[in-house]
Amino acid sequence: MSSVNLAASRLAVLSRQLTGAPAEDMVARNDTSAEEEQRPAPGGGRGTLTVVDNRTGKKYTLEISEGGTLNAQALKQIKAGGDGVGLRTYDPGYTNTAAVISRISFIDGDKGILRYRGYPIEELAAKSNMMEVAYLVLYGNLPTTSQLATFREAVMRHTALPTEVEAVIAAMPHDAHPMGVLMTGICALSTMHPEQNPALAGGAVYKSREMQDKQIVRLLGKVPTLAALAYHKSTGRHAAPPNQRLDYSENFLYMLDGGYNPQYRPNPKLARALDIMFILHAEHEMNCSTAAVRHLASSGVDVYTAVAGAVGALYGPLHGGANEAVLRMLARIGSVENIPAFIAGVKNKKEKLFGFGHRVYRNFDPRAVIIKKVAEEEVFPLVGVDPLIEVAKALQDAALSDEYFVSRKLYPNVDFYSGLVYRALGFPPQFFTVLFAIPRIVGYCAHWRESLVDPDTKIIRPQQDYKGVWLRHYGDVAARTAEGSDTLAKLPPSNAYNRRVAGEAWQ
Repeated sequence: MSSVNLAASRLAVLSRQLTGAPAEDMVARNDTSAEEEQRPAPGGGRGTLTVVDNRTGKKYTLEISEGGTLNAQALKQIKAGGDGVGLRTYDPGYTNTAAVISRISFIDGDKGILRYRGYPIEELAAKSNMMEVAYLVLYGNLPTTSQLATFREAVMRHTALPTEVEAVIAAMPHDAHPMGVLMTGICALSTMHPEQNPALAGGAVYKSREMQDKQIVRLLGKVPTLAALAYHKSTGRHAAPPNQRLDYSENFLYMLDGGYNPQYRPNPKLARALDIMFILHAEHEMNCSTAAVRHLASSGVDVYTAVAGAVGALYGPLHGGANEAVLRMLARIGSVENIPAFIAGVKNKKEKLFGFGHRVYRNFDPRAVIIKKVAEEEVFPLVGVDPLIEVAKALQDAALSDEYFVSRKLYPNVDFYSGLVYRALGFPPQFFTVLFAIPRIVGYCAHWRESLVDPDTKIIRPQQDYKGVWLRHYGDVAARTAEGSDTLAKLPPSNAYNRRVAGEAWQ
């Protein structure tokens, strides 16, 4: 397809997003009756690969799995003298490395497909709810009525926080970033439950399904409560205590806005909109933070510490913090008239375009389409249209009609729209990533649980390609000369420190 036709195709897709695609369009795109019911063989399927090492002339036959993967261990047999170590792969960022076999979610980035346990995300967002999707992601199938009731009761029963954890949160600065508060709270929860900590209770403690599930419902129940406390750190108000009679997303809004009025109920349309947002963010296979969960859990650490580490990864502006960065970018652009200059700045590497492109999706992000619909049909009619939406639309059109972006296959992703929805709902930008973290706890717990029973699970220890100095011998400090340019940066003392040391007998 020519670049002109490709640009036109992209604009057509985005036009449907902006004007509201007919429902039948979205159904047709995900109508599996018109698609192959069986998955095409990944990478061409099982077979063998013959490799000739031109350094030695030796020929090797490597097995290809049904998943289209090579066992990296098989490369060790390919040697050509030297240090005697076999061949390894170099893959910074793990862009083409399958580290696990998983059955939780599937993404086809070229086709814009996301499925949880085989269910298209569009169907789940339209018909399901967060508690049902959480059960699906965790346990593999949609629950029956009784299973859902039992699961929901277990999660909501564990929404209250220990007073010690509340005290930890209260001791943090009033202007602490909400993600820092959330991570601290999750780490504090770890210390409250020593019976589940492998460092204290033994490495086999998580072999118990009951012990696994107890921690899962604790995390699902308590993280929204921690998030509500984090939200009110900067407001000067108190979060309402959790209400177990409400649904998951409704309870979260209640904790934010209920105050001391137990009769308060959030607007049901806004609660549903947030529920859909939570569904869209519940799981996304081996992304940076989910990989962090598996990485940490491989050491045998307790699940709270593993999840706290994942939340730390999510905090980054290239991951969960991207929606916050999008909003700040749009606010900095300010008006439609400033977009051409901004686009030129992006091309000249003077500006960074957030919310476009994705490591996985080389087509549109299916979640972005759904969020656009939620914004226009559920959120904006109730709370008003965000003034930045016109800037966002114009920026989107400009980027998708420009060869620079078209050739790089840059589509708006989930972060481009979610920030606008959260802003319209009254959340400050620094809280956006927390709203990402709350539902993603489901995916973290599902991968943690899957890793516990995976026979291939080993402590994760990647290889490196060492390029440093080969060998040196220790010399006395008095005889050394400064080598190289890498040294401690200048760290000027603060004025407070200077004042203190100017006094007498300060130590």
